[in-house]
Amino acid sequence: MTISQEQCVFRSVSEAQTGTLAGFLAAKAVPGTVIVLDGDLGAGKTAFSKAFASHLGVPGIVNSPTFTLIKEYEGRLPLYHMDVYRISQDEAEDLGLDEYFYGTGVCLVEWGSIIPDMLPDQRLHMYIETTDVGERLIHLTGYGEPYEQWCRSLRENGV
Repeated sequence: MTISQEQCVFRSVSEAQTGTLAGFLAAKAVPGTVIVLDGDLGAGKTAFSKAFASHLGVPGIVNSPTFTLIKEYEGRLPLYHMDVYRISQDEAEDLGLDEYFYGTGVCLVEWGSIIPDMLPDQRLHMYIETTDVGERLIHLTGYGEPYEQWCRSLRENGV
């Protein structure tokens, strides 16, 4: 089965603007939402994750799960913040990530392109690119509904 996709680009010149995008997406999140975050080191994956968590109502400090792999937070919905940079596809399978992906919370997966076979067919993929002038170009690809609609809405109306 081929999953349809929709793409858009969000331009951010500040963490506050990235936070606006995070708020837009957090408002649309439902149980089973999966957002994959990719980009160079320092591109803003964790900054996006912090803003997203804040908009989900997660209290306290949210930081990168680089060495713990998965951090769980409680907000409007459970939030599972993952960093799979240091694991292989086989190790990812042993972690039981699909229980998170198809569970009752929201998954933010940093470096998700490392585990493509584990990711759900329907998801939002974000690639954060840093420009020479310090902007972030956030390339969003929605695979299946509702993610395609999220991209259409961003492209048509902005945030």
